[in-house]
Amino acid sequence: MKTPETPAKPQILLIDDDERLRTAVSKVLAAEGYAVICVGSGRQAIDLLKAQSFALVVSDLILPDLDGLQLVKTARQLQPEAEVVMITGHGSVGAAVQAMRLGAYDFIEKPVDSSGLLKSVAKALEKQRLSSENRQLRRQLQQGRTLDTLIGHAPAMRAVKALIRQVAPTNLTVLIQGESGTGKEIVADALHHLSDRQDKPFIKISCAAIPENLLESELFGYERGAFTGATAAKPGKFELADGGTLLLDEIAEMSPQLQAKLLRVLQDGQFQRLGGIRNLQADVRVLAATHADITERIAQKQFRQDLYFRINTIQVSLPALRERREDIPLLASHFLRKFSAEMGRVDQGFAAEAMHRLIAHTWPGNVRELEHVIQRAVALATGDTIQEVAFAPTAYDRGEATSEAPSGSRILIPIGTTVDEANRRLVEATVEQCGGNKLEAARMLGIPARTMYRHFRDLGR
Repeated sequence: MKTPETPAKPQILLIDDDERLRTAVSKVLAAEGYAVICVGSGRQAIDLLKAQSFALVVSDLILPDLDGLQLVKTARQLQPEAEVVMITGHGSVGAAVQAMRLGAYDFIEKPVDSSGLLKSVAKALEKQRLSSENRQLRRQLQQGRTLDTLIGHAPAMRAVKALIRQVAPTNLTVLIQGESGTGKEIVADALHHLSDRQDKPFIKISCAAIPENLLESELFGYERGAFTGATAAKPGKFELADGGTLLLDEIAEMSPQLQAKLLRVLQDGQFQRLGGIRNLQADVRVLAATHADITERIAQKQFRQDLYFRINTIQVSLPALRERREDIPLLASHFLRKFSAEMGRVDQGFAAEAMHRLIAHTWPGNVRELEHVIQRAVALATGDTIQEVAFAPTAYDRGEATSEAPSGSRILIPIGTTVDEANRRLVEATVEQCGGNKLEAARMLGIPARTMYRHFRDLGR
């Protein structure tokens, strides 16, 4: 009978420039079954911390190439889940206490006693294990809460949620694409809150909302005197997001000149404040979002192709609401409960005709438009059932609302026309453009074929 395999012991990184001490300590740890990797310098240790994960770092406080306190800070930044135990001489106990203030778990005085070493290591690893389990439990609870904000069971939305679960724990750059109102910012929130950076800053900046001449200083900060009015230095979003996540919303609106500077930051992690000469570094995970077709912007020389390749490591594409109509009742009910509670209304439902119109609408504003439609319907409702839903016109032409059929032709609908009549005109104009092919017209309008046939059946055609 095959016996279960013994779980692997946690991996330990041992750092000491004294080869004899390093060998002796590693033998004691290895005898207990720990997996130990030994290096003789701080720089080698940092390279390893960047390349692989460790449960515990055991390091001499005095290293020839790096201050031990700096090593503690760097180790905690690179691997927050790892614990640190310092080895120190008698005259360096004060520095070891300072190391504990910086995040080290414990320190051991030389000469190193085997039993004391193993006791300290065992306690540090137990703390690491419990902390890791607690983080995992919090992450699972957070995952349930966060992904609940992405409402929808359509296949496209299930795929989006699965991708978020998979890539959120990584540090990969993610490009979030989708039409306005589809929920790109909600996806960014989920990616951050389901990552190991969830307790670190999450900074958002809209590249479209800030004038081009100010966006650079907002991103990278500026030094005192960098320009008129710069009376004091100010950190930028990259500095403020250090250790966390930065969302560059509407990144396609960024100027090509600033795109080049952003590319450098993404490639080597270095940048300079406006008016500064020092290279600064920040550990930041970048998320980018846009509603624009970036490949078209590249063809028009408005977006750098190399930057596109850099931010498009992982792409999350959100479907338009018209592409997942089966989610409309679920979303509408969610917003109905939300606004009914906010306005102190009794629980309401939708009349069949109101829900039918919600499902049949083309939703150019996507989920955001649906939210506003339901908010308005709740505010104007006079009973305990939503009987009417109204869709705001989006264009006007000399007192007439202008609607454009998918083929590009335009129809004029006088202001005051009922929504039903406006929808009828749009449907019939589209069918006419399609040469009477109702199935093709339904596809162009983004509505189910059965809705199209029901429309003409109700008209007796």
